Amino acid sequence: MDPAAQVDITVVIPCLDEEQAVGSVVQRAWEGIERSGLTGEVVVVDNGSTDGSAEIAERQGARVVTEPERGYGNAYLAGLASARGRYIVMGDADETYDFGTIPEFVRALENGADMVLGTRLKGRIHASAMPWTHRWIGNPLITGMINLMFHAKVSDAYCGLRAIRRDALPRLDLRSPGMEFALEMVLKAARTGLVVREIPIEYHPRRGDSKLSSLSDGWRSVKFILLHSPSYLFFVPAAVVGLPALIGALALATGPVDAFGRTWQFNALCVCVAGVLLGTQIAQLGLVARTFGAAQLGDPDPLLSRLYGRFRLEHALVGGTALLGTGIAMLVAVFASWASDGYGELRHDHPALVGLALAGLGVQVIFTAFLVSIVGRPVVGLSVPPSEPPAWAHVEDGEPTLVP
Repeated sequence: MDPAAQVDITVVIPCLDEEQAVGSVVQRAWEGIERSGLTGEVVVVDNGSTDGSAEIAERQGARVVTEPERGYGNAYLAGLASARGRYIVMGDADETYDFGTIPEFVRALENGADMVLGTRLKGRIHASAMPWTHRWIGNPLITGMINLMFHAKVSDAYCGLRAIRRDALPRLDLRSPGMEFALEMVLKAARTGLVVREIPIEYHPRRGDSKLSSLSDGWRSVKFILLHSPSYLFFVPAAVVGLPALIGALALATGPVDAFGRTWQFNALCVCVAGVLLGTQIAQLGLVARTFGAAQLGDPDPLLSRLYGRFRLEHALVGGTALLGTGIAMLVAVFASWASDGYGELRHDHPALVGLALAGLGVQVIFTAFLVSIVGRPVVGLSVPPSEPPAWAHVEDGEPTLVP
């Protein structure tokens, strides 16, 4: 077959020391392609195997692609870059997934889906195929976080058997080198509005040794989700801390307040001002993180694009300067009153603290605006990542398109 010729289906299989299973997996992939009635190829990505996995895969008719940089995501990125099919089916080389279901996945793509996920939790998990901690704790927790934070509406975010239309890949801008690659596909599919469907599948016990580490991989997954969701990581805590503090600070700005059966005085105002400053600082860090995600991680962010389409650095500088000026004016007025009293007892302690808080907020806004401008500068409208596009796409007139 001409190595440059396009086919209907490419089955991409990452492989690291899977000589016990890779041969039968490749054979089963060919059977699935044949059952679909379409043309296809099987690509095995050798991710640094020290056994005979690559040779076995080649003997079974697979095209072997070498990716020396270790990592689940690195292997898949190499395989996707090499794929020639209109439809790409992905699965592991350890016999846990049945590639005989390829026709069902391809049929779903042909019927309008952009990406199709297998779901083990709605299918059948064979005995000893999945540890109970993964089945009842880890997987539901990770999947629940993705559904909550990204509205993905999936039941098994980490299922490794999946399929995607090749022309949908540039929209995802996949980059993760490790196990998080599977989650990146799901959350970016949700963010970019891809049509995602699920197919219940069977999950079999693996052959060979597992490469997973439950605790470290679980923490990496949680960390990855949080890093791609600044709104939950930053803005929720900022609101929990900052909004009650702001209400209290406004109530106490001019003096003591009687509420809830007691009198709230200057000490309460100090706590509220500290809460306001802390909450706004967390929110500003979230804005920087969200800007970085759009500019450097390729996270699509329509809301941020609209925001930056209307507001510029100069707007933030004007607002920050207004806060700073108001705070300084209040401090000057308090100082003048204090001086006229002969520097005796400070009678305007509440306005003094509010002025100090406003000045601090103004300084935060000014410098955060500069930082956001620096972080987001490589991207025009935060819509096109500044890094080189993946190997399967090129950018033309600002939009990624498939390489012929």
